[in-house]
Amino acid sequence: MRRYIVRRIFQGIFCVIGVSIIIFVATRLSGDVSLLLLPQDAKPEDFVRVRAELHLDKPLWEQYLIFASKAVRGDFGDSYRWHQPAIKLVLERMPATIELALVALAFTATTSIAVGTLSALKPGSLFDTVGKTFAMLGQAIPSFWLGIVLILFFSVQLRLLPSAGRGDWRNFIMPAISLGWYSVAAQTRMVRSSMLDVLDSEYIKLGRVLGIPERLVIFKYGLRNALIPVLTLMGIQWAALLGGSVIVETIFAWPGVGRTIVEAIWARDYQVVQAGVFMTSCFFIFFNLLVDVLYAVVDPRIRYS
Repeated sequence: MRRYIVRRIFQGIFCVIGVSIIIFVATRLSGDVSLLLLPQDAKPEDFVRVRAELHLDKPLWEQYLIFASKAVRGDFGDSYRWHQPAIKLVLERMPATIELALVALAFTATTSIAVGTLSALKPGSLFDTVGKTFAMLGQAIPSFWLGIVLILFFSVQLRLLPSAGRGDWRNFIMPAISLGWYSVAAQTRMVRSSMLDVLDSEYIKLGRVLGIPERLVIFKYGLRNALIPVLTLMGIQWAALLGGSVIVETIFAWPGVGRTIVEAIWARDYQVVQAGVFMTSCFFIFFNLLVDVLYAVVDPRIRYS
């Protein structure tokens, strides 16, 4: 297990390096940031001076080496727009994104496990049909459209929930549903199919023959084994919730990393974009590793050599 974790950590480091190269090159393709930092009547020598200060006059590979040498020390430079260290800005906005992702994860996990399990227990029933329809609609409805509909209905028409901002628990309801809706649909289908396979296993049939209570058969022996493949999907989608909250945060004016990255892209604020994507990729890799380790906890038969 220890050797496996060390190998995965090294693989994660190479992934982070690859992501940093891609985002570094992509941000430079958006244009010259000096055109936004200086007024239109600036003199040519002013542009030369600013480009030299930002190392934009150097070859792209040399710019990346300068960026990487500072990034390993936690220095992603200062934001051009907010005039503060980029990593500090991202870390200040990160708690809001993590809170929203956690609420969305709780919503997706509880809803998908409940609906998927009940659908598997009564295949072909009315509840199963409703559950499959619910899952299909969840994967067909875009999160931005769902968010707008929720705002129009619950905020504009009924005036029950706030439409924007980060305040009390009511502010979490619509953003969490919009963010986790697609994940609920995918996980519901996964839980249902996995439960159907497990409930058809021989050891489940044997447990029922031996007179083990149905509650233990379903939840202790059935659901626990059925959640092994679901755990992978949940781990990946939890990490995706952190990075995929850009649209939802923008719609609901949520002060998180996703909205900050969008604003930084429009302002060509390279430093904030790079710091935000770097932190998001680290979270994604960490939770993928965590899922692999949790396999051995959920199913003791799984061991890594």
